Amino acid sequence: MAEITLTAENFEQEVLKSDKTVLVDFWASWCAPCMMLSPIIAEIAQEQDNIIVGKVNVDEQPELSMQYGVSSIPMLLVFRGGKIVNAAVGLRPKEQILEMLK
Repeated sequence: MAEITLTAENFEQEVLKSDKTVLVDFWASWCAPCMMLSPIIAEIAQEQDNIIVGKVNVDEQPELSMQYGVSSIPMLLVFRGGKIVNAAVGLRPKEQILEMLK
């Protein structure tokens, strides 16, 4: 499944009300580690049919960034049942991200 772009308008429906595990990537186009993480996130989105992968551009969605206390990027949050169950800041290898999803 492809990544979805998350906004203040669709975050509740796509993430908080989802019956699947959701991996949310907070990123920005000027962030070098975010750009390095992006192909890993895209790969996970294509390989994992049982999860939803969403991306939040922190420059375009400052209210979501504030709501979830994003102070450094890239920041990954894992949601289950509308609650954060795991979080990580910084570039991570694919194996660590997959481990976060378990």
